[in-house]
Order: sequence, then C-alpha cells, then structure tokens
Amino acid sequence: MDIIELARQIGKEIQKDERYLNLQKAEKTSDADEQLQQLIGEFNLKRMAINNEAQKEDRDEDKLQKFNLELRDCYSSIMENPNMIAYQMAKQEMDTLLKRVNAIIMQSAEGEDPETTDYVESCGGDCGSCGGCH
Repeated sequence: MDIIELARQIGKEIQKDERYLNLQKAEKTSDADEQLQQLIGEFNLKRMAINNEAQKEDRDEDKLQKFNLELRDCYSSIMENPNMIAYQMAKQEMDTLLKRVNAIIMQSAEGEDPETTDYVESCGGDCGSCGGCH
C-alpha cells in the first residue's frame, strides 16, 4: 500500500470515528434549528450594515456603535443556543483529532519516531488574551 492509499484509509477511519459522527449530527441539528438559523441570518445582515456604514465617507459613528452593540447581542444569542454549543463542542473535538493526526504525520516527516510523537497543545505565546496558564 502506498502513502496516498494509506491517507485515504485514514480518511475512511476518520469518517467512522465517533467525533466525526458527532460533528455531522450536531451540524444537521444546528442547520435544522430555525431559531438559530434566523439569528445567524440577522447576524450576517447586521455585519453587512456595519460594513456599509463604515464605507461611507459621511459615516454616522453613533449608528456604527449601535450596529456593533446589536451585532454583539446577536452573537451572544447565537453562542448561547444549545445546538450551537453542541456544535462548537463537537467541532472542537474533531479539530483536536485532526491536529493530532496532522502533528504525527508532520513530525514523522521531520524525523521524529512515529510511535512516540504526538500533538502537544500550545498556548501560541500571545499572553495578551490569556486567562492564565493551566
């Protein structure tokens, strides 16, 4: 079996994984949630309104501030939706799996031992937005 065939096999295994299946289910549930989809639509309209106002030469700063507050409120409502919370959790679990698989492949390509190398979570080094180390 060559490397590309092995990659395809990994892809098949990923699609059988519980994390992948949970993400697919959460995505379908979120897509079917009419209230959530309405909020997302409102969010996109508010974002477009902000962009349109910001591009005007005689833009109204009070209007921009109002639009920004409405956008933040809408975003908060989206992120508080139980289906969005479930989707975000499933997405995070899937992303972690993919980071781990990718790290093993990348580090192996750099000469690390494929049996022992693994993904190591990192903070990224930007302490400005940090809530504190572990």
